[in-house]
Amino acid sequence: MSAAVSVARPGPAWLPEVAEAAGARLVPVGAETDALLWFGGDLGELRTALAAAPGTRWVQLPSAGVDSYADAGLLASPGITWTSAKGAFARPVAEHALALTLATLRRLPQRARARSWGSQAGTSLFGADVLVLGAGGIARTYLDLLVPFGTRNVVVRRRAEPVPRAERTVTADHLHAELARADVVVVAAALTTQTRALIGAAELAAMKPGAVLVNIARGGLVDTGALVAALASGRLSGAGLDVTDPEPLPDGHPLWDLPTALVTPHTADTQEMVEPLLRARVEENLRRFVAGDDLDGVVDPVAGY
Repeated sequence: MSAAVSVARPGPAWLPEVAEAAGARLVPVGAETDALLWFGGDLGELRTALAAAPGTRWVQLPSAGVDSYADAGLLASPGITWTSAKGAFARPVAEHALALTLATLRRLPQRARARSWGSQAGTSLFGADVLVLGAGGIARTYLDLLVPFGTRNVVVRRRAEPVPRAERTVTADHLHAELARADVVVVAAALTTQTRALIGAAELAAMKPGAVLVNIARGGLVDTGALVAALASGRLSGAGLDVTDPEPLPDGHPLWDLPTALVTPHTADTQEMVEPLLRARVEENLRRFVAGDDLDGVVDPVAGY
């Protein structure tokens, strides 16, 4: 009998077509369920669904980041393979990272708020030293986008294994030394208990004066209070942030008033961008699950991503 797949709440309109094409059967959550497709919602609903479907062997999550699931202890569920959308949304997010990089280097946050001609200012990305924290799909796609600019790229990751387009790959114990050399620091790492506040006051103080910071990963990777202080002091030339801590960033928060801060409301991958990419990931993983092949985007519950 073909694999039985369930959704905890009504799924997207394209799901029946995708399931049929993969050779899977859509069934209500219950004893027959082999796999659960989760498209978001209250995590209590997910717990309830898993309890009602004890035979679940695979759960597909809708996001690239899985920190909320890890924090809730869900990833430790025995006998279940969890897959996320990691890598699936790399192109739009990397594109946004490049846009924030260019905007902060060219002082566009200040110019967008200006009401007089002002003085010339700005830095070119061509030939710049770029430090990327993380080596996942977003980081790698961002490095691909940097090729025309001839940048010198260094990647910080858990293991010092080579990454395409990076001149060097180092581990986190070399972070401070690399921060001192970089013109641009891009945060593209997963948020885990080990990486929370990865960029704090000490790291911001270690950064090259006049450098810019871009965060398109998770707000909790950067100490917001320390970043506000670094921008207010003028030590950093700018920060481009698609994610913040807290999020949403409250009205009246100091970041809104800093002329060197550019904040976008977690729009690096809008719903319109994500929908076809998530469909492709679900379609591929359904096909693999039915065929008994390895799934794409498997989450390491120990590493937390």
